[in-house]
Amino acid sequence: MKYLPINEQLFINNRKNFVSKLKSNSIAIFYSSDEYPRSGDQSYPFKQNPDFFYLSGIDQEQSILVLYPDCPNPLYKEVLFLRQTNEHIAIWEGHKYTKPEALAASGIESIFWLTDFDSILHSIINYADNIYINTNENDRYAHTVPYRDLRMLEGLRAKYPLHNYERSAPLLRDLRVIKSDIEIELTKKACEITRDAFVRVLKFTKPGVTEYEIEAEIIHEFIRQRATGHGYNPIIASGNNANVLHYIENNQVCKDGDVILFDFGAEYGNYNADMSRSVPVNGRFTPRQRDVYNAVLRVMRASTEMLVEGTVWNEYHEEVGKIMTSELIGLGLLDKHDVAKQDPKSPLYKLYFMHGTSHHLGIDVHDYASRYKPFEVGNILTCEPGIYIPAEGLGIRIENDILITKNGNVDLTADIPVEADHIEEIMNS
Repeated sequence: MKYLPINEQLFINNRKNFVSKLKSNSIAIFYSSDEYPRSGDQSYPFKQNPDFFYLSGIDQEQSILVLYPDCPNPLYKEVLFLRQTNEHIAIWEGHKYTKPEALAASGIESIFWLTDFDSILHSIINYADNIYINTNENDRYAHTVPYRDLRMLEGLRAKYPLHNYERSAPLLRDLRVIKSDIEIELTKKACEITRDAFVRVLKFTKPGVTEYEIEAEIIHEFIRQRATGHGYNPIIASGNNANVLHYIENNQVCKDGDVILFDFGAEYGNYNADMSRSVPVNGRFTPRQRDVYNAVLRVMRASTEMLVEGTVWNEYHEEVGKIMTSELIGLGLLDKHDVAKQDPKSPLYKLYFMHGTSHHLGIDVHDYASRYKPFEVGNILTCEPGIYIPAEGLGIRIENDILITKNGNVDLTADIPVEADHIEEIMNS
């Protein structure tokens, strides 16, 4: 890992909170992510299962966590199983956790090698009434590949068919969405790295550079500051490319007079930033570009004010839609008479702003959370309105990351340049 060690108290507290929600006499089993083949003898870079990391702090493949708070043998109340290294692995793959290192990272004292997993699990699982299995229940996820948790579940059901099987995901959905102080600091760090990368590309961007050259500047700054890399595929969308919401080709020349839509964020310690900005290739917005930009900025700021404890998701998006409609009328993109006659189920603003305004942010960029639960203190959400005008070859999106506190909210990306004048000033400095 490139990032600095994380305070193990984060993971100790996370386990304590999780087991407090288990039914009496329950055992919970968590697996690290699969190692996915890329081609031939290559695998994709390993990315840890977010729930496994949330509870263990272990950022390594082939690991298992067992939590059994009512276990009759105190040694196995929480157990971590790791891949045992050897000379061959050390030479070909590099360093793996030692037991002392894993203890320091996780705060778990009972650590064994994977070879002991089957025998230890069998020695305790028959004393439990319930077995909690973790599955991916993020409602943005469409299951097509039988990932490790599901494969292991099949084996457990065959061996222990009369146990009661429970879901860990609903418990984690309520826990992960509330960010602790340590998680907030990790997110702030990701935001700071993202800020520095953005300022770097502002100074680099000019007519004739390519989108991929800009992308290279971003990853240079990320890695230089110990980020793992991109939290998601970066969007460097110049001109009409900005009207493709998930444009990731990043292979075009940036032309004089166009605007580039940036959407990128650093991942640090498995926590993510998520930022969008739109900047003029030549360092100066045209009057029309500035008008659209400032309209989006006004929507973003008004939307941010609504990100407070108790806000209801659907009501929030409806209010944002009203604000956006007013701005689109002001820009001459919508007619107020047409708006008065619109179908409420298909509001006209969606012709120019077709995505949601916010999503939860955390270990996952689109973090695991309920769409039906009011916003809570400790939530971190993006705020990312946009206006997309294919007929003008112009797409503008502005996105900041907002932490909800008891006293309102805090913009974790407040020091990332956002005013049109400030962006122009840096680009022309």
